[in-house]
Amino acid sequence: MKRTVLVSGANRGIGLAITRQLAELGNSVLLGSRDLGAGDAAAAPLRSLGLDVASIHLDLTVAATMKELPPSVKVNAMCPGWVRTRMGGESATRTPAEGADDAVWLATLPEDGPTGGFFRNRKPIDW
Repeated sequence: MKRTVLVSGANRGIGLAITRQLAELGNSVLLGSRDLGAGDAAAAPLRSLGLDVASIHLDLTVAATMKELPPSVKVNAMCPGWVRTRMGGESATRTPAEGADDAVWLATLPEDGPTGGFFRNRKPIDW
């Protein structure tokens, strides 16, 4: 079953890795980005590979950008660990692809999977 998946902060780093992995699994991915131009630039190479990725303007601090989101949304959070991104730096121990693993796993769980949880290494952890 093809799902539509929304990834916030998806124009770089872990969010972009999550977007790519979910699209490679056959999902339709909405690449959410505060800067639509940056989102378009990040989505273009993925689309050129034949992946179903569309960029959308999404700023979680601005309610107006969330009005067009699909109504049925499951929300879980995950800790990616220390990842080699602009924030984590070159010394970090995990690649963006490794940091994306929990998010991809959560997004591909069955419809009756968990919601409202916090996860690391595919296991629930305390908030």
